[in-house]
Amino acid sequence: MDPVAATSRSLTRWGQRVRAGWSAWWQVVLLAAQILVLAVLPSSYRRGEQRHAVLLNLYQATGPLLTWFLVLSALISVVLIRIVVATAYSYGLSQYALEVLVRTLVLELIPLYAALFVALRYAMPSAQRVRRLLAEQQKQGVEYADQVLLRTELLPRALSTVFSVLLLAAVSGVVALVLAYLTVYGFSPWGLPAYTRGVGSVFSPAVTLIFSLKTFFFSLAVAVVPLAAAGQRDADGRYGRRSDISEFARLFSVLLLIEVLSLLGNYY
Repeated sequence: MDPVAATSRSLTRWGQRVRAGWSAWWQVVLLAAQILVLAVLPSSYRRGEQRHAVLLNLYQATGPLLTWFLVLSALISVVLIRIVVATAYSYGLSQYALEVLVRTLVLELIPLYAALFVALRYAMPSAQRVRRLLAEQQKQGVEYADQVLLRTELLPRALSTVFSVLLLAAVSGVVALVLAYLTVYGFSPWGLPAYTRGVGSVFSPAVTLIFSLKTFFFSLAVAVVPLAAAGQRDADGRYGRRSDISEFARLFSVLLLIEVLSLLGNYY
């Protein structure tokens, strides 16, 4: 075997993979920019089919998920709260239990698993449905214009995903704070001053800003990354089925990057 030819083929394949990866990430950035622009335009919510599609997707992304997510979130919160409180009391650090709970549960864990829950239950299946629709239309010789596809199929799903992540994270955060109070102070109202003072000391302006931005970018990543892959053609110019694991790995890498940046902003 000619080593020069083998090296050339290896470099060619490597270059193709790099080009494909760059193209995929550029598609994500471009779609995110287009969705952000369309989201602030009044024409995106005009009466008729456009508004009906947005409202329908808002319900589909939030209504069926809300109950089960709150039940799951409450169970996880109770378990973590009991572990943290019991550990803090055993080491004589009960005065730090509430702050640790708020920082770990509300600031870090709840936005992350809200984003993952919406991604697995709505965003990724919805992106697969869009890809199947495009594949069926292509077989029939019908091609969506880019702007038509963006407004009628991608934008309503992206807006509903963002709304779902923000709503689930907000409601779950409130539930976790209530459960934390009940676990630490019980049903007595006398713990409210100390509780509000402890929670308020955690939510400083800088921490609140970073928390809000992190949750928003989580929701945007969950909305954009699966849909960008759904609207991207494969090497043959078709809309073949993509691996769910690879798409989830791409999404998780974006969420992990956002989480690392938020940790750097909060603690360094």
